[in-house]
Amino acid sequence: MVQAKYKKKLDDLLAICRKNLRSVDEDLITRAFELSLDAHKHDIRASGEPYFYHPYEVATVVAKEIALDDVSVACALLHDVAEDTEFGIKDIREEFGDTIADIVDGATKITDIFRSHEITQAENYRKLLLSMVNDIRVMIVKFADRLHNMRTLEYLPAERQQRLAKETLDIYAPFAHRFGLAKIKWELEDLAFKYLHRKEYEELAHAIKSKRREREHYIRKFIAPIDNQLKASRFKFEIAGRPKHLYSIYNKMVTRGKPLDEIYDMFAVRIILDSDDNNDCFNVYGIVSEFYKPIAERFKDYISIPKKNGYQSIHTTVVGPGGKMVEVQIRTKAMHEIAERGVAAHWMYKENVSTIDKELENWVNWVREIFEQRSDETPKELLESFKLNLYQDEIYVFTPKGDLKILPKNATPVDFAYEIHSNIGSQTIGAKVNGRIVPLNTILRSGDQVEIITSKKQTPNADWEKFVVTHKAKSHIRRWVKEELRKHVDEGKELWERKIKKAKLHINEDDLTKFLHQQRINNAQTFYMQINRQELDPDTMIELLLEKTKHPGGEEVKEELQPTLFKKFVNTARSMTSGISLFGSSDNFMHNYARCCNPIPGDDIVGFVTRGEGIKIHRRNCRNVLAMRMNDEERLVEVAWPAASEVDFIAGVRISGNDRTGLLNDITHAISTFNNTNIRSVNVTTKDSMFEGQFILYVKNTEHLNGIVDKLRKIKGIVKAERFEE
Repeated sequence: MVQAKYKKKLDDLLAICRKNLRSVDEDLITRAFELSLDAHKHDIRASGEPYFYHPYEVATVVAKEIALDDVSVACALLHDVAEDTEFGIKDIREEFGDTIADIVDGATKITDIFRSHEITQAENYRKLLLSMVNDIRVMIVKFADRLHNMRTLEYLPAERQQRLAKETLDIYAPFAHRFGLAKIKWELEDLAFKYLHRKEYEELAHAIKSKRREREHYIRKFIAPIDNQLKASRFKFEIAGRPKHLYSIYNKMVTRGKPLDEIYDMFAVRIILDSDDNNDCFNVYGIVSEFYKPIAERFKDYISIPKKNGYQSIHTTVVGPGGKMVEVQIRTKAMHEIAERGVAAHWMYKENVSTIDKELENWVNWVREIFEQRSDETPKELLESFKLNLYQDEIYVFTPKGDLKILPKNATPVDFAYEIHSNIGSQTIGAKVNGRIVPLNTILRSGDQVEIITSKKQTPNADWEKFVVTHKAKSHIRRWVKEELRKHVDEGKELWERKIKKAKLHINEDDLTKFLHQQRINNAQTFYMQINRQELDPDTMIELLLEKTKHPGGEEVKEELQPTLFKKFVNTARSMTSGISLFGSSDNFMHNYARCCNPIPGDDIVGFVTRGEGIKIHRRNCRNVLAMRMNDEERLVEVAWPAASEVDFIAGVRISGNDRTGLLNDITHAISTFNNTNIRSVNVTTKDSMFEGQFILYVKNTEHLNGIVDKLRKIKGIVKAERFEE
């Protein structure tokens, strides 16, 4: 029976649980409350309060600010029982079962790890911490435990304040960020900042407080026209100034080397829409932009491309009244819940779970399982669905500088190399493990220190794919193999087409495919590759083909279905780059080129996200792109050709005019003398005194190409000179 003076606390906690949790086992929480109260009845905190107030406040944080489930609340009430009282894990297991006992045990072990390591060894015991966590709720309880400890840090000696504050900044805040717990992370950072840099904290807090009224007045003035327009447009929304966190401001002042007055996102506004349509966020961005000019380079679309921890929002910085910069965030209510409460919010919004990095993938799957549990599951199956091994079957290895890398079990030095950087992986020629040179297929173990030996002349080996285990390593090796294959195929195809042109032989794809099958060659790609590798003699194949392409009457088949000159030109131009980069990243992604505008390197391009065909690359001035901006602007993404400053682009020029003696010489002279332009190929025809020619050139960029075209137009007899387009 709960003592009368604690009855209200229990009632308050149950009320918070009923308000915030999907379901509440009130008997479970009551029993946990009673045991915790009994276990800590003789204990006093440094503040002079009964010790029970601490687990109670931790449980309140779990129920109100994280809001995961009732099991987490019960564990929060019990988290110090086994560590500080006469009750042990065995007693908790007998009373509450395996799940709660394991979570409390995990929280206790993490505390033991902290006590036995110096904070300077953060990376080393972060590894141990990760390996201890078998259920995500262990960390949820520890976050809440640390938050309440930081809120009451003033009662501890200065030395402990410093140690706990640094530990919080190094360990807890980054983990809270990983779990998407933004509110917890921000408060942990600000509290740690307060104790680690007291003087700077107080100066910054005073400076911000002194300008509070001025800032609030400015925000009201900024918001007013947006508020009116959103209401007129019938949006349901909340709009308000967003407080900037002290540690965040301090960090920006330090990293940018600027005083407080110059940190331009001090003014911050957040718009939260009561809508399930993500497009509404972009519509609201349009409304904001009507009133205030946006700063283009400060626009960030985390809705189309969420952050690794699932965060989604539009960020923009605009020029507000008086020329002051204001940061505006626009998101839906569901996005806001996930932004504030991370893992817990996914319980309510599972359909909004986006592609998230590997470290969070497990808890996302776990949350989905919770939603999809069936009533006919056995207790054992139900228990298993609650279990979550965040880093199951993973190993922890270190760089020579001591940086931690988490890899799957059975990973090799090549996996490690690609984990560091794709270029390192591709250039790997050897590896040292714990100072000894080992084969590249050596299986790594936790605690190994790995050093990669590279050479710029090295390229990936197709055999590596047989032993690497990480997705990153496999995808880079496969990409390289495909690129090498494509190169062999393209070169073999070009050689074959030269040969059949010389033989004046014309054959369509169907007849070629039939011929190859008769020769027991799988497909055209294999055929072209074998020609390039000199495994097949093209002249011999032409002789065989000539025999096969004769009709009974002896007439040759001459269907003209060869690739056009333009198609070959475009393929060659694109093959000279390493692909397309998305948002500045060179990682591989599915894409193809739009036929409506045929972009080539040097063009200003944009990507359009299609359904099922990856990203389609268009010229930015393509008429279809202009239509997309009106109807599907959110599906347009920024792409670019990779930087290739040392490599010229392939470009084409089409010329027509009145034929005359010396015209070809004048054209080639004009081209070659313009910035030392090299000509790759020329195709010229004359008919009825008219001249037509296609010139394939090497150019630096589109400006270089435009200069050549302008010069050609000035040549006597030239009627038209233009870029080579289909």
